[in-house]
Formats: sequence, C-alpha cells, structure tokens
Amino acid sequence: MKNIVITLFALVSLASLFSCSSEIYDRSENYPTLTPTANDDLAGTWRPILLSAPDEFSLDAPVATSNAAFTREINEIKSYQANITAEQKVIIKYWSAGSVLRWNEIMRTLVAKHNLPPYQNADGTYPTPSAANPFANTPFPFSNPPYAARAYAFVSAAQYDALVATWHYKKLYNRVAPYVADNTLNVLIPKSSLPSYPSEDGVLAGVTVELLKLLFPTEIAYINEKAEEEKLYRIISGANVRSDIDAGIILGRKIAAKYITRASGDGMGAAVGNQTLWTQLQTQTTATGETPWLSLDLPARPPMLPLFGNVRSFLMSPSDILASRPVPPPSTKSVQFANEVAEVKKFSQNATRKEMEIVTFWADGVGTYTPPGHWNAIAADAFVAQNYSEVRWARNMALLNLTLMDAAISCWNTKYYYFNPRPTQVDASIKTLTGIPNFPAYVSGHSTFSGAAATVLSHIIPAKATEFKALAKDASDSRLFGAIHYRSDCEKGLLLGETVGGFAVARARIDGAE
Repeated sequence: MKNIVITLFALVSLASLFSCSSEIYDRSENYPTLTPTANDDLAGTWRPILLSAPDEFSLDAPVATSNAAFTREINEIKSYQANITAEQKVIIKYWSAGSVLRWNEIMRTLVAKHNLPPYQNADGTYPTPSAANPFANTPFPFSNPPYAARAYAFVSAAQYDALVATWHYKKLYNRVAPYVADNTLNVLIPKSSLPSYPSEDGVLAGVTVELLKLLFPTEIAYINEKAEEEKLYRIISGANVRSDIDAGIILGRKIAAKYITRASGDGMGAAVGNQTLWTQLQTQTTATGETPWLSLDLPARPPMLPLFGNVRSFLMSPSDILASRPVPPPSTKSVQFANEVAEVKKFSQNATRKEMEIVTFWADGVGTYTPPGHWNAIAADAFVAQNYSEVRWARNMALLNLTLMDAAISCWNTKYYYFNPRPTQVDASIKTLTGIPNFPAYVSGHSTFSGAAATVLSHIIPAKATEFKALAKDASDSRLFGAIHYRSDCEKGLLLGETVGGFAVARARIDGAE
C-alpha cells in the first residue's frame, strides 16, 4: 500500500511537470531574451574540465562569406523569415532566453519524470532498472538524487568544455555573423559581435543530445525534437547560417563522446550493489554494537545506491573524499542520541506552520527534480539577472553541478560507512511530515547538497551569499522539522557540503574566467 501511494503521488506530480512540451514554452515568459553584458571573448583560453585543451578535437575551416554556398544559406534564412509562423515565433522567444538555461530546464523535467522508485515484483523483491533494457516494465533510469546529481554534472561539464572549444574556434576562424555579411538580413534576436562559426547553439545541441540520450534513453525522440527546435531558432532568427550550426553539432558530438567514455568507467554501473553487500553492511554495523539502518518500505527495499560513494569525482580524489568524511554520529546507545531522537519527536508532533512550509518547500521527493535540481532552479533564477554569456552560464552551471555530484559522492560514502538508522526506525511513534528516503540517516543529503551549492553560488555571486546560505540552512533544517533526520545529521551534512563546495571554488579561482 505504501508503494502504491508513492506511485500515485509521483503520477500526480508528473502531470504538472511533464504533460506536454507546451508547458515548457509557457514558462518562457519568466525569462527575458539573453543579452549578455560581456561576450567573454577570451573564453577560448579558459581551462576545460575533461578536455586536454580547447582544440583537442579539430574543426574544419568554414567557407568564406563570399562563397556562393554561403549566399545560399543567407537566402535560406530570408525564405524562412518570409513565411514565419506563429509557432516558430514561440520557439524563437523560448530559446532566445539562453540555451544553457533551456537545456537545464529540459533536463530537470526529464529528471522529475523518471524520479520513480521501482514497484515491487509479485514475490516481494524489487527490480533494478537497466540501461541495457531501458524500455522494460521497470524503465531506466530511476533518477534518484545521486543519479540526478551525476547527470546534471556530466551535462553541465560537457556543455562548458564544448563552449570553451567553440570560443576558441570562433576566434581562430573569425567568420562574421550572417547579418554582418548581409546588412539587409532581418535579425529577430539581439545581435552579437561574436564570430558566428561554429554556432554556440549548434555545439550545445550536439553535446547535450548525446549525453541526454545516454542518461535518458527512453526520451530520445523528445530530446531530438528539442534539438531541432534549437537549430531552427538560430536559422530563422538570422543569428546563424546552417553551416555554423552543423559545425557546432559536429564539434559537440566529438566532445560528448569523451564524456560518454568517462561515464562508462566511473563506477556508476556498480553503485546499486547486490544482496551480499546489503547484508554485509547490516552485519558489520551490528558487530560494532550499534543499531544498523533498515529499510522501512514494505516489503523492505534494497538500499539506494550503497556504492555511489565510490563513483569517480571530477574535482575530488578518493583520498579527498575519505579525508572529508565527518566524524562518527552519536552512538545509538548514547544520551546524546536519545536527546536527538526526542527532539525529532517533538518536531513531528509540534511543528509550526512556518516549519511545515519549509518542509514542504524542500521536500524534493518522488516525482520532483530532486534536491540537486532544486538548486539548479535557484541558480538559474539568480544567473538570469546577471546577463551572463552562454559560455559563462555553462561555466557557472558546471561548477555548481560538479560540486553537487561531489556532495552526493561524499554524502553517500558517509551514509554507508556509518549505516545509521532513521528516527522512525528507533521510535515507531515518530510520524514524519514528508517521505522517508530509503537509505541511512547520517549525514543528511539535503544538508550536504545545500551546503555545497550555497558555497559555490556565494563565490559566483558574492552579493547574494547571505541569501544562498539562508536557503541552505532552511533546506538542512527542513529534514529535522520533517522528522526524518537528527540534528547531527543536518549540522554535519551542512559542514560536509561546505567542505565539498570548497573544491569547486578552488577550481573557479584558477580556471581563467575570473
């Protein structure tokens, strides 16, 4: 029954999040057309994340603007504009807010759609979603918080590297925009002084599509549809000729292939573990005299991704992760632990209206884009006001999402090292105000994600540091108020997140963008 309720809740959530692409367009009015205050002309010299250099992958030189082939491409733009439809105008308005922003929105929607825990088999066991058979009755993926954090990180990092390479080739080949080559051409979005070859939108479509096909293989038709819209938007608006976009797609696909190779060997495939491991974790904790975590789902569900703490990070070494691991939680036999259980029970019985609002705002459970996605949404709103160039958008989203992935790795490493029980396990009279996640308590994932995100965002926009840190504190407190975490889970998780965020800040200081 509990799982049926969860599934019904998820379906209701999805109805509002993913019913049709027109709902995404409806949100386009929330953001103005991207008009960067600076082009970041030197971004081609910024330090990539996975690429060895911005020119690691070659790109052929474009034809000259005096070439007849280029003239035919100009005429294609004029033909589209002469017959522009209302639907095409909507597409232009939507994508002109910025392609890094829009792909991030699309990805959050995909995460929410697939954030559904598998339903049990008839014998009470649970299936494991498989990338080898994504269209099975249990579709792949289950985009839980660790999966989502890694997915956001791979897409954002690849977009950043792709745009650094794009800026390098723009400067190298210096082909002018079509409206510079032909001043009779109408331009339906703000003009840019940047060279147009290769197209930044082309490279973003190329790199993003390939990664999203890997991460969400049942959504390929939808993903390709979005990429075709982006491509059409640049041509109809007069921002790029077709060869600008095609070159960008080629470059983006090359870079995506390197990230896909990295993803295939980073340990994610083994993160689910097996029955032997699940039993061993419980036995080892019992042997120390402590109370081990147990699944409270009925029937008991295998723990969520117990080996995610071994997934390969982009910014932290394995020794960094171990060194950052928090001190042990209070012993389950200690007075401090008993006091923390009593505090949780008090919140479960006497939460104020304000505390309940905080719990609801930060719930981020089944059918949502997860805590990492929540911080992506917060960052997107903050970045819009800064009028960043596409390459700086990508750089900042990469910093955020790399640290959120590291927060997941570090948090999960800690959770399964200590294997600490949830409050509702040690005191069945505690009633939670939100769903109970299916993994150990110490440390709080929300707290770790939020401490990391606030640290990075405060570095990127120092003027909003107080606001970001207050949001992180609320996110952390929400898990105590909701009666699913002890105070020590939240406090130590927030500190762990701040430590993890420091690695992204250290990279930001030397990547050339500052």
